[in-house]
Amino acid sequence: MGEWKTALSIRVRRSLKDDLQKIADREYRKLGNLGGLLMEWSYEQLVAAGSTEKLLKYKMTVPNRSGHDSRKSASNPALERIVETQRD
Repeated sequence: MGEWKTALSIRVRRSLKDDLQKIADREYRKLGNLGGLLMEWSYEQLVAAGSTEKLLKYKMTVPNRSGHDSRKSASNPALERIVETQRD
């Protein structure tokens, strides 16, 4: 039957909203759908890091422009740092 969803209202810079809308349009999504997806992902990252301070301490590397997506690599140092924070 699926989980019930609820509304979440946040305030962001206008330029951020415009950029997110462009991404949503490019991926044939609604802005709310993209926002929900990002919230779920960021929640998982925050839980893994343990605190916003630890989460924001490390920045994700920019993926290279080749066909290989470095974010999916198990040896990505940025992802390893997030996982390591779980042990702290």
